[in-house]
Amino acid sequence: MVRTDFDKFLEIAVKCKASDLHLKAESPPLLRIQGEIMPLKQMSPLSAEQVRKMAMSIMDENQRKRFAEDMGVDVGYDIPGLARFRTHVFQQREMIGIVTRIIPFNILTIEELGIPPICMELCSRPRGLIMITGSSGCGKSTTQAALIDYINKKFPHHIMTIEDPIEFVHTCKESLVNQRELGRDTYFFSEALKHVFREDPDVILIGEMRDLETISLAVTAAETGHLVLGTLHTTDTISTIDRIVDVFPPHQQQQVRMQLTINLVGIISQLLVKKADGSGRIAAFETLIATPAVRSLIREAKTYQIASVLQTGKKQGMMSMDQSLSQLVHQRIVTYDDALNVAINPRDFKQLVGDLGMKH
Repeated sequence: MVRTDFDKFLEIAVKCKASDLHLKAESPPLLRIQGEIMPLKQMSPLSAEQVRKMAMSIMDENQRKRFAEDMGVDVGYDIPGLARFRTHVFQQREMIGIVTRIIPFNILTIEELGIPPICMELCSRPRGLIMITGSSGCGKSTTQAALIDYINKKFPHHIMTIEDPIEFVHTCKESLVNQRELGRDTYFFSEALKHVFREDPDVILIGEMRDLETISLAVTAAETGHLVLGTLHTTDTISTIDRIVDVFPPHQQQQVRMQLTINLVGIISQLLVKKADGSGRIAAFETLIATPAVRSLIREAKTYQIASVLQTGKKQGMMSMDQSLSQLVHQRIVTYDDALNVAINPRDFKQLVGDLGMKH
């Protein structure tokens, strides 16, 4: 069982509209469809050797070396005419496991994804920091790609991306786009960011802001006149601010608050909810815009008060997650129960839904 069999499983995953493919020794292949894991029917369990051979077939020599050292490696992979894939190969119980995320070739637009229109205004800014946040698998990369594609279509900019691995491939339109992949084009996010200033960028995309050095360099890049897009695994806009500040030592945190006060443009937080008609999942978005009131609360370390600004900032393009979920319920795109299950504050959500929720 070699690379062609791995491709076969990926073709099945795409046909079934799965978001992920899981291959584990002593288990049949599994797909994640609409958020739920399910085995491929009538498939026999894979042996440890079968999974190992498939893993080795998709890695180059450098990736095999990294896997031997770290027991985990990310691999960008594509099948022409089908899709791109972000594959993670890892060790578990002294055997190899493979998890692959399906990434379509076509980049959906801001409108097609239902991303709030205010985000187009944020992406039109000449400088500043835009954060896209949410849990793993919530569609951050898809949103990020749509925002970069919007800039690429509209502005004559130089866009530099640093990703692990490259997921969506951008062709040059109005902008010049260069994409760097960890392990192939650079070794660390932080090293790539140190050199990016010499590459004459207008827009910098950071695939993931994982540590203090990367976050610090991202803030500095925004401060030095670049538009920076980055992601964090935080569940809402307010916790994103706290996470950025808290990653720094206590003696630097006030300085970071001041930098965010000046450079933050906005934060987009998202989660996925099943559609009521069973056709898939849709994203709900929380959007926080760095208005003077928000900047003041960041500077004064009163982020807990941002929630009230978020709820009343509709005119500025803001929306809380519970407001977004209630809107999807009123539009009958998602069910009341599914939205309630993921609401940030169930009590607030119930009030927003009002009489419609009483029918359930």
